[in-house]
Amino acid sequence: MTDKYNDRYRISSIRLQNWNYSWDAAYFITICTQNRKHFFGNIVDNYIELSPAGVLANLFWYEIRNHTKNVELGEFVVMPNHIHGVINLTSSTVSTVKTRHALSPHQQHALSPQKTIGQKRYQNQGKNTVSSIIGSYKSAVTKQAHCMGIDFAWQSRFYDHIIRDEKSYDRIKKYIIENPMKWDNNKCYP
Repeated sequence: MTDKYNDRYRISSIRLQNWNYSWDAAYFITICTQNRKHFFGNIVDNYIELSPAGVLANLFWYEIRNHTKNVELGEFVVMPNHIHGVINLTSSTVSTVKTRHALSPHQQHALSPQKTIGQKRYQNQGKNTVSSIIGSYKSAVTKQAHCMGIDFAWQSRFYDHIIRDEKSYDRIKKYIIENPMKWDNNKCYP
């Protein structure tokens, strides 16, 4: 769906509009390469053999914790044309999955008729948010790849899922770990 902002059309955000993406929580992240091109390597015998771009995607993911405060990294995997990872934002150093229950749009409106968090976020995503972390990660991988003469590009957006509880966290963790083994059945597989 497209909305107008300053008399121009723009694509609506896919982010949850009544959620602040700097809140303590665990986030399941998926980022695809442009046109789902296999920039990152190949799956051989259920493991990824990383290309130079894949090595960068892997290396810079683990650098996130050195450049962002109050972040812990969970499971992560580089696939031929996308990455999956868990980012846990926490205001403490204790390693736990934080959960929060977002208000439904109806409840949000009843409490406050002003703009939603998402509407306020459009022009200022803030520091130490999921979007700023992922934006920095994508930028670092792209810049280093281009400096090395590697042909590479990301898809313009990314997918996130707020992990609500331990059961969901465990299911996502298992999905990430098993992703290379299930590559032949993946919709991103050619």
